[in-house]
Amino acid sequence: MDSDKKPCCHCSERKTERSEDERRRLMNRLKRIEGQVRGLQNMLEQDAYCPDILTQSAAVKAAINAFNRDLLARHIHTCVVRDIQNGDAGAVDELAELVQKLMK
Repeated sequence: MDSDKKPCCHCSERKTERSEDERRRLMNRLKRIEGQVRGLQNMLEQDAYCPDILTQSAAVKAAINAFNRDLLARHIHTCVVRDIQNGDAGAVDELAELVQKLMK
């Protein structure tokens, strides 16, 4: 392995192809969430009132949850369906494990 390259992790072994529109939509959502997190940092730096920070934090959590729901639905309709149709019953186990992680 080249010293310039990062070691490969398991998550990079599989890929999901997305349309440019879908990728752009998901990236825009993440950029909005990033802005919300920066807002939280600014609130903390400015000694904002705790309930105000917590309200903003709850909004960030809701935005992440909405992102996850959208991505999960897309995953089920594309990747999981494709894998099951190709005879990969392990896709159901993988999905069940994923849902468990998301529900923590």
